[in-house]
Amino acid sequence: MTVCITAVAWLVAVAAAARSTWSPCGLSMLSTITPVSEKAKGHSYPATATWFVLGAVAGGATLGTAMALLALGVHALHLSTTMIGAAAFGAALLAAASDLGIRGMRLPVHRRQVNERWLDHYRPWVYGTGFGWQIGSGLSTYITTAAVYLMVVLGALTTVPVAALAIGTGFGLVRGLAVLMTRHLTDPVGLRSFHRRFTAAGPLVGRTTIVAEATSAAVVAAYLRSPWALTLAVGAAGVAVGAVVVTRTGARGLVAVTEEDLATSQSTVTGP
Repeated sequence: MTVCITAVAWLVAVAAAARSTWSPCGLSMLSTITPVSEKAKGHSYPATATWFVLGAVAGGATLGTAMALLALGVHALHLSTTMIGAAAFGAALLAAASDLGIRGMRLPVHRRQVNERWLDHYRPWVYGTGFGWQIGSGLSTYITTAAVYLMVVLGALTTVPVAALAIGTGFGLVRGLAVLMTRHLTDPVGLRSFHRRFTAAGPLVGRTTIVAEATSAAVVAAYLRSPWALTLAVGAAGVAVGAVVVTRTGARGLVAVTEEDLATSQSTVTGP
């Protein structure tokens, strides 16, 4: 069971980190630390981005340490394989139901953004590392998906502190590396085009995260050899996949519209 839980925990960690890049109040670090913004302030983007990634890894390690302590506690309880599997299965379904918004159900979230005033008051290595740590720790800023909670639960259920620490640190690393998505953008026009495409992809990534949550439940149910649990998990995965297909179709249309708007705005500015 430990291997199974660890595997699905890694799946959820990567999905949670990817989904968390989309902030409900803006594009977070993808609009804060960019080659364009750093150049405008007279700073080096590669240096600031490096500090951000290091900070995110440290934040993930902080979260991972907490998960390791929880894993140590669960190990001390000497729970049976069935009990651990049932807990993992229930947590995965709960996370999927929350992100799907079934019957309006949503797990509570922490509504907080990083303090952008740091950009004006501190050196690049300070706000780079500070922002990175907050982002990488997972729970310090806006929580956009229940997969973050699920990752913590699964990390604890591995009952292996080292595995839990690695999962948390890996989450922070993936979150930190997201800042490099804008590394090739050197002008405002390219940055705006990227943000339009990025925004359009958000709903698809959100639904894909739900698929990862439901898949985790299905994998655990299969390991437990529980037909009813597997049926329930597969059904949830089917709903999530259907939502992904619908969202993907809508996202393609939105990308086409936004690109057309961008081209129109450029032609209006430049003139004939």
